[in-house]
Amino acid sequence: MLKGFREFIMRGNVIDLAVAVVIGAAFTGVVNSIVANLFTPLIGAIFDAESLDEAMILPLPGGGGLKFGAVLGSIITFLIVAAVVYFVFVLPINKMKEMQEAKRKAGVEDAADVAAPVTELDLLTEIRDALVASEDKQLR
Repeated sequence: MLKGFREFIMRGNVIDLAVAVVIGAAFTGVVNSIVANLFTPLIGAIFDAESLDEAMILPLPGGGGLKFGAVLGSIITFLIVAAVVYFVFVLPINKMKEMQEAKRKAGVEDAADVAAPVTELDLLTEIRDALVASEDKQLR
């Protein structure tokens, strides 16, 4: 039972996933800092508010309100994360896959150009033909 679990854990995919989760958690802090310290003040200045959480609030009767600014901040955070993941991970991986596919196709085409391997029967046939040809020359 433990052997199967150990094999599962030691597979590259699980370890890669664990590394990705740790890096993603660290990256989230960076993105949140960029949004909170750069984008939020800029957009807050545009809407004359201290932060996005305080901008674009639609008051509701009875207190409270709809905080469109907070939603906008979350959308900005998502777009930044999605852009970084796409440009840092997805594009390079797709490019690498394309290159491997091109190499694989070139390898298949090269293999088709190479003659089929010579079998034992082919060699024996060549030897027989050579012996017959040499006997014909000796008889003449």
